Amino acid sequence: MIQKQQTIMLSPYSELYNIIVPKDNLLRQINELVDFSFIYEELQTNYCLDNGRNAIDPIRMFKYLLLKAIFELSDVDIVERSRYDLSFKYFLGMAPEDPVIDPNSLTKFRKLRLKDMNLLDLLIRKTVTLAIEKGLLKSSAIIVDATHTKARYNQKSPQEILQERARKVRKALYAMDEAVRDKLPTKNTSTVLEDEIDYCNKLIHTIEHELNIPHVPKLQEPLNLLKETIRDDVQQLRILEDADARVGHKSADSSFFGYKTHLPMTEERIITAAIVTTGEKNDGKQLQALIEKSKAAGLDVQTVIGDTAYSEKDNLIYTKTNDIELVAKLNPMITQGNRKKEEEFEFNKDAGLYVCKAGHMAIRKARQGKKDVSTNQVDTYYFDVDKCKRCLFKEGCYKEGAKTKTYSVSIKSDEHSEQMAFQDSDYFKLKSKERYKIEAKNSELKHRHGYDVATSSGLLGLELQGAMAIFAVNLKRILKLKD
Repeated sequence: MIQKQQTIMLSPYSELYNIIVPKDNLLRQINELVDFSFIYEELQTNYCLDNGRNAIDPIRMFKYLLLKAIFELSDVDIVERSRYDLSFKYFLGMAPEDPVIDPNSLTKFRKLRLKDMNLLDLLIRKTVTLAIEKGLLKSSAIIVDATHTKARYNQKSPQEILQERARKVRKALYAMDEAVRDKLPTKNTSTVLEDEIDYCNKLIHTIEHELNIPHVPKLQEPLNLLKETIRDDVQQLRILEDADARVGHKSADSSFFGYKTHLPMTEERIITAAIVTTGEKNDGKQLQALIEKSKAAGLDVQTVIGDTAYSEKDNLIYTKTNDIELVAKLNPMITQGNRKKEEEFEFNKDAGLYVCKAGHMAIRKARQGKKDVSTNQVDTYYFDVDKCKRCLFKEGCYKEGAKTKTYSVSIKSDEHSEQMAFQDSDYFKLKSKERYKIEAKNSELKHRHGYDVATSSGLLGLELQGAMAIFAVNLKRILKLKD
């Protein structure tokens, strides 16, 4: 049962917060900046309002998840730190002597209370509204880009994942005491997943109950990660892979297995929307939705700054119709003419090649035709026939017995003459220089808030992770702009 009520902290030790947690502490500043009461309104339908015992305050549970995003710790470690870190207790609305929650409660909160919520859009809109109310957003331009997130399980088998995490635990253990090697359970040698899970459980039990070794952070953190993987993700481990993740390409010879998060950001570096997709999706296809989401958040979008992926024909038409300047250089390989089977092939701007719907990238391209004649030149992309023969989507795409598989695109269309003239202007060149800002923001999300690797399986899991990470970076930016 959930009760919306204000609790008064009646503790003889509460004055410690004023002594130990300074005014410029990040968590104190966030507490003073944000009214978290909106969490009650958004979550009340996921709680029983008139029956059962009182639930843990949903605001406190939400703040635990926010702390995870800010400090990049596991459930167990974030709860353990809140036991002795008074800045954490102050942020969570606890008295210094209050006991902490069971870490398992965070798993239940994510799975039961945050289900059927569009948390990603909700939290971003809250921060954008906050920035507007504070008078911090002066720009009418947004900078767009996509950042890559690797799937938690990558393209490794579940058993390989467990073996790798158990190996990190043993490595930390040996660094502390080499003599414990003979006391650990025998490593699993079978290929059965259940046997590997059983070995990991024995390893955890041995370390926690049989070895007289202090649980210092160097050992405890990989151990907690192994425990959390077994506890939270047994179901995902059993399906052998992350079913939603797909192969994406950063360049012609560099790929990743996971997801993309498409982001627009103001020139003040406040993220205004986000769309999470699988890794093979084209960046430019998301532009119109990102603009609409930014408008819905309260932003007056008049200029869009992006790379060549966003200058395709549909986006040029859309921005012109809506009186928006599109500062994105034309790329003749992705912005010209009508293409056959357009929904089956998408252009990867980093590699400069097309990718089929199965995630296979063309191996080379050749230009055909002559310049300055009545017909346009054509770029022909060649795919690996051996992959086509084994592809699950070959029906209707690959003809049995064919020695080649190609896809052709015409270039140099007259419809882009206006954009070509615009991109030669001094204004276009000046605005293009703002693109570096979103690259820095992507780096912050990945390296400071753990957004380089998904912490769970599936699109919904990454949307939750992205919601908390973007909420955190936006709040930090608002605090900096206020100063």
